[in-house]
Amino acid sequence: MKLSDREQDGVVILEPKGKIMGGPDASLLHEKLHECIELDKKQVVIDLSKVDWMNSTGLGILISSYTTLRNNGGMLKLANVTEKIQSLLTITKLVTVFEAYDSVDDAIASFK
Repeated sequence: MKLSDREQDGVVILEPKGKIMGGPDASLLHEKLHECIELDKKQVVIDLSKVDWMNSTGLGILISSYTTLRNNGGMLKLANVTEKIQSLLTITKLVTVFEAYDSVDDAIASFK
């Protein structure tokens, strides 16, 4: 997985690309989130449009990221959830946990 990030309207947008399957992926995402929290940037959107696949460890990374931000007074939202990932979220009932939006702009607007 590759991870790029940018900021728009005070919201950090994380853009993972490829497969999210644990190992180094987890460290990469956690380091970036802790960096955001330290900079007091606690509104985060993960844009999943370029994620090809995610396994159960990948879901665990998302849950852990969500919890880390919540525990630090922040919020994590998802954008551009692909059909494959949407079905994973549905099967695991995580659709009730994550706020998911059709676009990054919609996710950003939901913070206001």
